[in-house]
Amino acid sequence: MSDAATATTDELDKYRRELTGYCYRMLGSSFEAEDAVQDTMVRAWKAIDSFEGRSSLRSWLYRIATNVCLDALNAGNKRARPMDLTSPTPVAQAQLVKQPEITWLEPVPDGRVLPSVADPAETAVSRETVRLAFVAALQHLPPKQRAVLILREVLAWKASEVAELLDTSVASVNSALQRARATLAEQAPAASDTANPLDEEQKALLERYVAAFEGYDMKALTALLHEDATMSMPPYDLWLQGHDDIVGWMLGVGEVCAGSKLVPTVANGSPAFAQYHPDPSTGGFSPWALIVLELRDGKVAGMDFFLDTERWFPLFDLPARLEA
Repeated sequence: MSDAATATTDELDKYRRELTGYCYRMLGSSFEAEDAVQDTMVRAWKAIDSFEGRSSLRSWLYRIATNVCLDALNAGNKRARPMDLTSPTPVAQAQLVKQPEITWLEPVPDGRVLPSVADPAETAVSRETVRLAFVAALQHLPPKQRAVLILREVLAWKASEVAELLDTSVASVNSALQRARATLAEQAPAASDTANPLDEEQKALLERYVAAFEGYDMKALTALLHEDATMSMPPYDLWLQGHDDIVGWMLGVGEVCAGSKLVPTVANGSPAFAQYHPDPSTGGFSPWALIVLELRDGKVAGMDFFLDTERWFPLFDLPARLEA
């Protein structure tokens, strides 16, 4: 590769992380977002000689990335959380029904989508807008409205800049933003506690959560949960709500989780844990779930257990197993 080509590649790569965050919000999939950004980079590299500099390189890349995402979304891909598809199931009626991978909203490591250096206010907005609940709400928007809302509300682009990117008018952009805001207001996710960095109360809450989960102490765990706390387990469409049903599940079918170990990580701007399950064949612990927590008002409001650990643990650079 020539020096010029290397310089071009390095210049394009400066935008990879923020573009991944944009594509993740658009597509709801960490893997599809990375594929979309890679496609964007390849298209940009091939067309760099035709880039006339009438807009910034960043704007040009966002135009390409938007077109890649719109093409993917026009193919009908739409991702959701279990709570977007069904009502909560009483534990007495709970059944595990697996849905295809393409159905589910996916978790994403913070380091792949959030800026590494930013002012506190910008960081807070970035983290809030990759929360699972927020990205799930975005999935209710038509693709172009989704792009407009993300560019205007999350990335703070001017209406004129978005109009140029989408080859449309400022009036059309403003209209799309108004409709998107109205739809999002109907699907508004509950507010969550800011968790960057964790304050002392939040650290203590997570320490108690680990102790209760590893000790499988349901009384202690219940004390940490909101009364309307939710629990989901993609790729299964089952989700539970409330102390009684969550504890009923964990002391029933979920009792296989007893004796697990938790390793802290972060996902979607939220605290998360890698759950390792006792492995009698080796005496150690093998991957079981990636748990993403939602904190609200000093308690745990949601627990999403992502069970496809063959996909998630390598993505989050988590150990393949824990020794005894």
